[in-house]
Amino acid sequence: MSDEQSNQPFIDHLIELRNRLLKIFVVVVAIFACMVPFAAEIYDFVADPLQARLTEGAGMIATEVTSTFLTPFKTTFVLAFFIAVPFVLYQAWAFIAPGLYRNEKRLAIPILVSSIILFYAGMAFAYYVVFPILFDFFIGTAHADIKVMPDMRAYLDLVLKLFFAFGFAFEIPIATLLLIASGAVDAATLARKRPYVIVGCFLVGMLLTPPDVISQSLLAVPMWLLFEVGVFFGRWVKGREWEENA
Repeated sequence: MSDEQSNQPFIDHLIELRNRLLKIFVVVVAIFACMVPFAAEIYDFVADPLQARLTEGAGMIATEVTSTFLTPFKTTFVLAFFIAVPFVLYQAWAFIAPGLYRNEKRLAIPILVSSIILFYAGMAFAYYVVFPILFDFFIGTAHADIKVMPDMRAYLDLVLKLFFAFGFAFEIPIATLLLIASGAVDAATLARKRPYVIVGCFLVGMLLTPPDVISQSLLAVPMWLLFEVGVFFGRWVKGREWEENA
């Protein structure tokens, strides 16, 4: 077989990957275009957990001239990507599916659906549980003579970081399940590594959240609990495979 023939499958994969990335880009841009007229309302919704806790007469400020225009658009574009996550994961699935065995495909579909649900659950947990606790703490610790008036761009950067952190943190059960199902590690070994996992969760929480114990714990504790969920379902999946092969 010539070098040109051997390289052809690789080139075909690159072309397919490019086409799927292009589809993702088009879908995200289309969703973004539909949401642009509501950019201001979308930013108000994202900022509400903080704005609702500011003292009377205080509000968000803009320290850059372009912030009032660009920040709502950035919020809308990121939200468009979040909405497109099911399509993004489907394209990833369609790209790798031809290389999977039948039993792997059977497991992959529930994992794909669970990944989408868990990603959105992580974002919802951040917005409805973490943000109120976090902003109550930060604003409550401010000196009485200090009026808290956060910069709108800095606030968006913070919440987007937390959205991504909690969205991906809630994927831990999927990652744990895949490690066990693939045979890379067994559930008993992971369970014995629990102390290291807990320390690792708090280190990740320290790196991905503001420098305070509350926000660090609000990310680390759910990560640890989700790890335990992944170990539990990993044992269950392996048990099902053993029964089917018996």
